[in-house]
Amino acid sequence: MEAPEDRRARTLSSVYQALVISIIVIALVLFLGSVYGMFFGSGPSRSGPQAGVSAGQGEAQIFTGIGRLRISTADPEPGVVVIFVSFVYYPEDRAFSEELALRVRDFRAVVEEYIGSFSLAELHSLNEDLMKAELLRRFNGILRLGNLETMFFSDFMIIG
Repeated sequence: MEAPEDRRARTLSSVYQALVISIIVIALVLFLGSVYGMFFGSGPSRSGPQAGVSAGQGEAQIFTGIGRLRISTADPEPGVVVIFVSFVYYPEDRAFSEELALRVRDFRAVVEEYIGSFSLAELHSLNEDLMKAELLRRFNGILRLGNLETMFFSDFMIIG
């Protein structure tokens, strides 16, 4: 008859072997999946909300990460401006793309500060192209790895 300790040792040995084999299989799957992804997959930098520098870098996309903002005006009884800011980016420039994604809060603060400094009357009389140029100047002032060239307002509504 076999002693209970021998049976327990053999069971633990079997469990240990199964765990080692499982770890090897998981590591192999992760390695092969990574290699496949590098050569055949499309990573986040190819389709995510990233950004780029110049028109010579490939296919341009639109960065919409700032989202729709609702900003109070500088009036004693403030009105509201609804604005959706977007700009052109080139996802091939990964470092600059990552900087843009990290600066979304800063971009929102810049837009809120700039638009919020005007009264309703001033906003109605402002030239939209001059507003875009000033926002681009301010955005580029906080960027370190490149510059933006074109900005769009998908929504620009003055309520009040």
